Amino acid sequence: MKGLAKRIVPCLDVKDGETVKGTNFVNLRKAGDPVELGKAYSRAGADELVFLDITASFEGRKTFTDMVTRVAAEINIPFTVGGGINELSDVERLLHAGADKVSINSAAIRRPELINEIATRFGSQVCVCAIDARLDNDGWHCYVKGGRERVELELFEWAHEVEKRGAGEILFTSMNHDGTKNGYANEALARLSDELSIPIIASGGAGTKEHFRDVFTLGKADAALAASVFHFGEIPIPELKSYLRGEGIHVRI
Repeated sequence: MKGLAKRIVPCLDVKDGETVKGTNFVNLRKAGDPVELGKAYSRAGADELVFLDITASFEGRKTFTDMVTRVAAEINIPFTVGGGINELSDVERLLHAGADKVSINSAAIRRPELINEIATRFGSQVCVCAIDARLDNDGWHCYVKGGRERVELELFEWAHEVEKRGAGEILFTSMNHDGTKNGYANEALARLSDELSIPIIASGGAGTKEHFRDVFTLGKADAALAASVFHFGEIPIPELKSYLRGEGIHVRI
């Protein structure tokens, strides 16, 4: 499992059909058309993409599903979609529109059986469980509602349960690191990677090429997700990959 190439995954937060980016989950700035950005990332050598519908109201859902159909028609790398997925029919709709995987977060915490249902119906590889957690005074705790509400779940216990229920991957975002560009939560990531056998996607904190190197070496992550450093052209993907390869990290070029 761990001998696979490390993946670079741009993440696009989509609001009303536009890509946006914030810091610590707030202060959103516009970053362009998600389909065009997706195409550009695919051409630049991204391994996968994640599209998150951050305002998944009914209207937003329709806009987002249309976008997924357009993305599927235009790009040829795997992509994951998340936001507002509460039941199997939501998963079905997005897979039918062309998504490869779905990411669930709050819905899985509300009703953990959803993980089992998705894995049983569509296969574990379709189910990415996103966990937003923060290091509080009393340890790592999970949050829902875009990071606004703390729940009584400890990060590592929840991660174990998620794996047991059949999730194929965990997308872990450290809220302390999100948008700060000070590096990933490598200590927590390494512990997740050591304790679990499914791939861990790291999210929150990318600011330099060294941060990507560290997340793969110190953090032992299988994939690194980032947004603003890619959207605003601060770190071109081809440059990042050749740097990582120079550092002895196995990436696809």
